[in-house]
Order: sequence, then structure tokens, then C-alpha cells
Amino acid sequence: MPSDHLHGLTSKLTDEQSMAEQRRAVTETLLLRSFLSNENNGALTAAASEVTTTLVLSAFVTACMAFDGLFFTYAVWNYGRHGSFSKRAIGGKVTDLLGRKGTMWILNVLYIGGWFAIAFAKVPWLLDLGRLSLGSVSGITGFLMPLYIAEITPKDLRGRISAIVPLMVCWGLSFIYLVGSFVNWRTLALIATIPGLLQLPLLYFVPESPRWLAKVGREKEVEDVLLCLRGEKVDISEEATEIKDYTESLRSVSKGSTLDVFQRTYARPLLIMAGLMALQSLGGIGAFAFYSGAIIQSAGISSLIGLITLAAVQTLLGLLGVMLLDKAGRRPLLLVSFAGLCFGSFLTGLSFFLKDFNWWDDGTPILALIGLLMYMGSSVLGAGIPWLLIAEVFPVNVKGSAGSICNLINNVFAWVISYYFNFLIQWSSAGVFFIFSAFCAANYILVAKFIPETKGKKLEEIQESVTHSLQ
Repeated sequence: MPSDHLHGLTSKLTDEQSMAEQRRAVTETLLLRSFLSNENNGALTAAASEVTTTLVLSAFVTACMAFDGLFFTYAVWNYGRHGSFSKRAIGGKVTDLLGRKGTMWILNVLYIGGWFAIAFAKVPWLLDLGRLSLGSVSGITGFLMPLYIAEITPKDLRGRISAIVPLMVCWGLSFIYLVGSFVNWRTLALIATIPGLLQLPLLYFVPESPRWLAKVGREKEVEDVLLCLRGEKVDISEEATEIKDYTESLRSVSKGSTLDVFQRTYARPLLIMAGLMALQSLGGIGAFAFYSGAIIQSAGISSLIGLITLAAVQTLLGLLGVMLLDKAGRRPLLLVSFAGLCFGSFLTGLSFFLKDFNWWDDGTPILALIGLLMYMGSSVLGAGIPWLLIAEVFPVNVKGSAGSICNLINNVFAWVISYYFNFLIQWSSAGVFFIFSAFCAANYILVAKFIPETKGKKLEEIQESVTHSLQ
């Protein structure tokens, strides 16, 4: 019996050593290719960064899913959040099973159907069905958008294109709020179907993710898709080979199970990313979105002017994020974003604190407005980066599972904040915003200490280096 036990331990140790050697070989190959690519005259790198019509169309259609009212579903028809927790828990696996493009087709149909159900509802259950459908869409869309964009874009454009998503969320939310001030809810629901109806035919021209194709064994289609995305004149052989080789190496060391994400290799990155998402929700973004109208009115500014000002600030900072994400990097922008969130929330809490004691009555509304603008602007600057990091850090074999877990954690804590916010604000209007500020400060520390920089690197290179450095 002891000898059998010893033989089992020896066999397990040998398997682990073999897996480690395979990973080390893949890492060395990727780093060598990256070095040789950089040593070349730069023609291939420049060509690979060509912005093609297919790439622009794919990014546009994907980003427009944010405009479809992702956050509007959260903020206004909150029922959808309750009905979609299960979708958030399996959303990543759905994208793995159906593919990125296949999932987009289904989400678009559910989105259009959900709004039509609400617009023409004559009985309560149809209204609830529409809300549930929209909640299910939002439960998957938040992870799908950055995932697909990260997998189709070249390394030096990935950040800039991904940064368009939170900008579209900002525009979608502002548009719905502004239009909703002038039309009834049925008309608003019909207007909300327009982006989905426009996207539906465009999806026909959007290619599938080359990395997902390699994952499911459709290697012959990988090069065709890369040619569409990079341009016919670009030599995509090196990129296609890297994607195929890396995916094949993952198959040799992975069982293809949902539980693979809990392996030691991915455990620490998963904890860090899940903590980042949890702290982001606990930082109060949902509460600020709900309370923004009241803060604007308390400052003595009309809702229309306040919303236009808020949209303008978010747009400017969102465009700044688009320009800087691939130049300054993910980590510096995240640090600036969380610092702004922390300070903006603190200023808002300070305004309520001064108001409670009747100090500086003339200045507290303006202080609250400054805090709101700083917070919401900072949120747009860094809101999409955690999702981009999840898409970049985790390999394709565990990306769906990791994304599902992070998505679920993010939305559970967001729901907790939105549900209990009214109770917290009654307990202490100043204290709740100080608590949000503390969570934002904690996220700043987490980013400063644990989040790696990923700009300018290929996905396969990031995934190998990160999973080794964070073990």
C-alpha cells in the first residue's frame, strides 16, 4: 500500500513537471517571436495595426451593444437585475459554447424582443417578461463586449477601441434620460429598439473571434478571419501560428472543465480580478447613477442643463481615455480613475456632512455637484479597463469561467449597493459616501500593488507572463 501511494505521488509530480515544462516552452517561444518581430524593420507591426473596414465595423457593432441601454436596464427597470443573476453566472460559458458572434445574434433578438414586449404590453406578465429579457441581455453583454474586442484587435489598438465601450454607455444613458424627459415610456421603449434593429443586419458582416475558432478546432477559418480584420496585404501567418500553437498548448494541459479556472495557475489572478470587480461595485457607481438627478437639483441647476453638463464631462474624459489607454497604459489610467472616484465621493460626502450641520449652506450644493462630476467623469475614464484586463489576462480555455465569476461578483455587489442605498442614505447621508470613498481607496491600493501593465503586448504573451508572475 505505501508503495502504491508513493507511486501515485510520483506520477502526479511528473505530470505537474511536464505541464510546467510545456508552459515554459510556450512562453519562451512567444517571447522569442515577440523579440524577433520587434527586431524587424517594423513593416509587419505597422501593417498589422492597419484599421480595416471590417475591424471598424466589428468594433462599432460591439460597442453599440452598450448604447442599447445596458446601464439603463440597471438604473430604471431594476427587475431585470433580479432575473438575470443566473445569466451572469453562466454568461461567460454561453460565449464559449455559442461563440462570440453567435451570442451577439441571440442577445440582439432578446434585446429587440424585450423592448417590443414592454412597448406593447397589455398585461403585467408581458411587461415583466420584457424586463427579464433585457436583464438577461445585460447580464452577458457587459463581459462579451470587451472580450470580443480584445480578441479581434491588434495589440497597439486594443486599448483605444475597448475604451469606446464605456463612452457608448455614457451616451446611451444620457440619451435615454434626455429623451425620456419628453416622451412616455411606451414611446421610449420603441425608440430603444432602433440600435438593435440597426445592428441586426450588420452582424452578418461581423466575423467570429479568431481565438474562439482556434479553441473549438476550426483552425482553417482562423487565417481567413485574420485577413478580414488585418487587411489582405498583411502577412498574418505569424499571428495565426501563435494563436493556434498557444491554443493547442492549452489543450494539452487543460481538461476543458469549468473548474480549470480554480487551478493554482489561475487562482491568484482570479482572486485579484474578482476583488477589483467587487470593490468597483462597492465604490458606489450604481448609487451615484441613481442619485445624480437629486444632486443636480440640490445644486439649484435644472435637470436638463445638469444632465447635459454631466454628459459633456463624461464625454471629454471618455475621449481622453480612448486617446491615452494604449499610450499611458491600463494601470496608470486605473490609478487616476480610482483616485478621482475616491476624491469625488469624499467631496460629495463632505457636502452632506456640512449640510447636516448647516455649515456653508450656499456652497454645499455646488460642492456636491463638483463631487458628482468628478466621480462620474472618473468612472468613464476607467470603467472599461477591469473588463479589458479580464479579457487580456485569462487564456481562452478559462476565460469564459473567469468572466462568469467576475461578472457575477460585480453584479451581486452592485445589486446589494443599489438595494440598500436608500436605507444607508437614511442612516447617514454623509457616511455612506465616505464609505464609498474608502472602497475606492482600497481599489487604488489593489491596483497599485497587484495589477500588471498589459499595453502593447499580444494576448498570448500577456497570458503566459501574467499567469507565471502572479502564481
